[in-house]
Amino acid sequence: MTAPRVSPQQAWDAFAAGNERFVSGTSAHPNQDVERRTELVNSQTPDVALFGCSDSRLAAEIIFDCGLGDLFIARNMGHVVAESITASMEYAVTALGSALIVVLAHDSCGAVAAAIDQSSRTPAQTTVSVRHTLAPIQPAVQQLWLRDNTDTPYADAARIDANAVGRIHLASTVNELLRTSRTISDAVDAGTLAVVGCQYRLTEGRAVPYTVVGPVDLDLAPLD
Repeated sequence: MTAPRVSPQQAWDAFAAGNERFVSGTSAHPNQDVERRTELVNSQTPDVALFGCSDSRLAAEIIFDCGLGDLFIARNMGHVVAESITASMEYAVTALGSALIVVLAHDSCGAVAAAIDQSSRTPAQTTVSVRHTLAPIQPAVQQLWLRDNTDTPYADAARIDANAVGRIHLASTVNELLRTSRTISDAVDAGTLAVVGCQYRLTEGRAVPYTVVGPVDLDLAPLD
């Protein structure tokens, strides 16, 4: 197992600082030159692994002002934990020495909107694979819907906060990643890894942390 080169706190501080540069319009665009490409031919040492939602508006190296070899990234629709995702994050921790896993959600998420629709009285037709992928998001829809509504079990997109659903699902994703991986959980328990869940605000450009497990001190926004 490759030992981390930095602490989880150091990894988070550098990661958050990159996002602040992006938000303020002072991005440094590091590690994007010919020398960096050459340096990475035979190895990679990313301190941060990122599991995010597939979305064209979330180019991770841009919004966190990173370069080649800085982030180890896996993405899928709705950041739904699957065996390939768990394996990718485990590889980052055990083989590459990453000290931080960031789970990145975002507002105005199409997968969340589709999960709300699939939880409605008259869901739209979609493919089997999309329906299966949306299924792990639907408990977050139901949790929020039934908290505030008792007249029907079917969600109504006009009466539910989709971004709040996304935050509930974000917390569930962090929990599921830890549940499905003893390797990741053991690294967190040992103090060499932290997992932080963030929701990205598209207009502002800021990744706001909502949940953390592990040795990182940060200010969390409330989930609801």
